[in-house]
Amino acid sequence: MRHAVHEPASIGRNIERIRRLKGIKQETLANELGISRQLLSKIEQSDTLDDERLEQVAGALGVTAEVIRKFNDEAVVIHVENMNDNSGFNFNCTFNPIEKIVELYDALLKSEKEKNELLERMLRSREDQPKKK
Repeated sequence: MRHAVHEPASIGRNIERIRRLKGIKQETLANELGISRQLLSKIEQSDTLDDERLEQVAGALGVTAEVIRKFNDEAVVIHVENMNDNSGFNFNCTFNPIEKIVELYDALLKSEKEKNELLERMLRSREDQPKKK
């Protein structure tokens, strides 16, 4: 009986998978790195990448180079399953989103009122000045 041997994925393939998981377009990542989309495409097709470039790509993706090196689809699935089984992962919102929206709206409204008052004072000031002939 033969056992399946898992070949390590290429660095480029891992970069592409992480980029896609994060919802980042190739063009966006290329711009962040200051390279062309075509060069990024070549990087994503390569098996290896020099450490300096790997660090740059990792930084742009918001992960470490080690995460890219050791990226594994199975590990991601297990991680996501563990996050969704409610065993220990508990998110409690510490504020009411509606109250935040109202607070921001009130601040915007106050700012607009102040701006209108300033414009009215400027207009009155201009009207009070003697007209040049």
